[in-house]
Amino acid sequence: MDGREEGFHRTLLDNLHDGIYYVDRERRILYWNRAAERITGFPAEAVIGTRCSDNVLMHVDENGKQLCLEGCPLAATMEDGSLRETEVFLHHKKGHRVPVSVRAAPLRDDQGRIDGAVEIFSDLGAREAKLLRLQELERLAMKDGLTGLANRRYMENELSSRVDESRRYGVPFGVLFMDIDHFKEINDRYGHDAGDDVLRTVASTLEECARSFDVVGRWGGEEFVALVRNVDIEALGRIGERYRSLVARSLAHTAAGTIQATVSVGGTLLAERDSVDDVLGRADALMYRSKEEGRNRVTVG
Repeated sequence: MDGREEGFHRTLLDNLHDGIYYVDRERRILYWNRAAERITGFPAEAVIGTRCSDNVLMHVDENGKQLCLEGCPLAATMEDGSLRETEVFLHHKKGHRVPVSVRAAPLRDDQGRIDGAVEIFSDLGAREAKLLRLQELERLAMKDGLTGLANRRYMENELSSRVDESRRYGVPFGVLFMDIDHFKEINDRYGHDAGDDVLRTVASTLEECARSFDVVGRWGGEEFVALVRNVDIEALGRIGERYRSLVARSLAHTAAGTIQATVSVGGTLLAERDSVDDVLGRADALMYRSKEEGRNRVTVG
């Protein structure tokens, strides 16, 4: 390939919406397009030349398993030459987790031998739904100023609507009540500015990793609430565990240092005769049970 043709291909790749990078046999990153920069926050110069095994992006699955160290799709594709597609959560430069769809394919030399692999990844953050929700929040002044999530007023209105919907049409839903562990100690040790950075990082992870038809908001202080539609108690527990594990795998980069926070989670389903206060109170009590039993855990009931 001559220089003009190579330049054309790089221009084409740089203008794609999906993130693209490719690696050699040692999983050393050789190319990183502009969409990869946008989705991850990492500029090309910070990534090219590093290895996947250096764990730069720190891909994890929904259970928090670090795939760059074990179970890497690129490594498996280079081993057997098969195409792979999966969903993972990458580490954004700002510290929060971003859900992406990953497709891996082998690269071959002129003799047909595998000498690398390419990964294409797409942001699964439900951008259109979030944009519409953001416009609604701004219009109604129901956006939390610090985290950008729905504020308590919005969540109270949404919760009342969900209760009414469930009464009229039998649509089940659950409430997850989440509280950052040892938040007072974080503020005391690192300062309130760092505490605000932790709140923003946790909020970003929760918002990015929520299903498009669920709503996550800041209830107040270090407390967050998620309203989860069409679930039974087992599914609610799995979603709560997903939030818990992804927050635990996120990093808040603050002026006072890098802080890794965890959340305790309580979850419950709306019962037939529950009021708004009933379902909230039960989720709150289950969250405190998670605190009492060691924190960084999920309790549903």
